Amino acid sequence: MGDWNTGPEMHGLINKAIQSFVCSSYGRNRWHRAAEKAQLGFVEFEAMLVYDDTVSERILRALCHELGRPPEELLEDLGTYLVSHPDTEALRRLLRFGGVSYVEFLHSLDDLPDRARLAVSDLVLPALELHEHSQTRFTLTCAPGLAGFGYVMMGILRAMADDYGALVMLEHLEAPGKCERITVTLVESAFAEGRRFELGARAS
Repeated sequence: MGDWNTGPEMHGLINKAIQSFVCSSYGRNRWHRAAEKAQLGFVEFEAMLVYDDTVSERILRALCHELGRPPEELLEDLGTYLVSHPDTEALRRLLRFGGVSYVEFLHSLDDLPDRARLAVSDLVLPALELHEHSQTRFTLTCAPGLAGFGYVMMGILRAMADDYGALVMLEHLEAPGKCERITVTLVESAFAEGRRFELGARAS
């Protein structure tokens, strides 16, 4: 995947998401061991703080070592978690507002960084650009700025396909200028029944 360099700073919300994913999927003990290996000096990220990118680099490397997982797989699983886990329902809702079908959702991804910034003003995600080659073939380009973000998007795209009931084939490709590129082949738009989604959130 190349180096982990993410830029001078990493928003705490992203680090907190990684922490939540690991604790939920592997247990807090393994998260604590990784935090110790990374020499963070703490075990809890604060969602609204900003951290130096070297902190994120150290914890990601430590997690890959602790869990015995390559970074690409770990990041893709993170993307899946962000869409499918009940604790992250808000992100799923944000993505589902992009359209009533998987193809409409794909076309809405160009606006995702702006929509994320409306929710969290200082959260900067790499620009996304979708190219439609046919009714069933698409390419999503992730601009530089967050190393490995393309793999996170792979997990999101796969989980959202399940959410819509679509069957897709995905492939991650390296692209010039440190961009990441994902090819999306829509095999069947109504392969299975999608998850229930209501426009208005249910009252608690």
